[in-house]
Amino acid sequence: MSADTVSVFRDSLRELDVGFTRTTTVEFDRALSDAIVEPVLGTELPFDGVSLPDSIPRFEGRDSTVDALENAKTGVTHASLAIADYGTVVIGPTGAGEERVSLHPDRHVAVVAERDVVPGMTGAFGRLEAIARSGGSAIFATGASATADMGSLVHGVHGPKNVHVILISDR
Repeated sequence: MSADTVSVFRDSLRELDVGFTRTTTVEFDRALSDAIVEPVLGTELPFDGVSLPDSIPRFEGRDSTVDALENAKTGVTHASLAIADYGTVVIGPTGAGEERVSLHPDRHVAVVAERDVVPGMTGAFGRLEAIARSGGSAIFATGASATADMGSLVHGVHGPKNVHVILISDR
């Protein structure tokens, strides 16, 4: 991936008022600590050398309690793909509860590997086709949840009020 793609992604996120941190596996814990608001709930991160600290409870899908999800102010998930032109992160179906953890808390922190950032939709189609063929679905998250169904624009009705993306540059 080119540095231009990362710059486009960063700029797209900025236009959406989404926080952005580019970090390495060595500095990941610090970047995560700076991005979260306690209490936090997360799902497993599938990156070599990167994991959630033991202090962050894991959402275990159907085995987790609803209370843990309702009490969390921040949900941390991985994004299997990011689309630079739109500032979109794609939360793929792993069965670990990413959908709930990315949508329910007021703050969502999406962790994505730099290699998984594509310039535009054309570059995303092959990856999205693989998800569809597996019978899964994905959430396309572009900024904070917002709706104007009732008149003025309101954030956080159908998802998080704010979003932060952590890009791991060496993964």
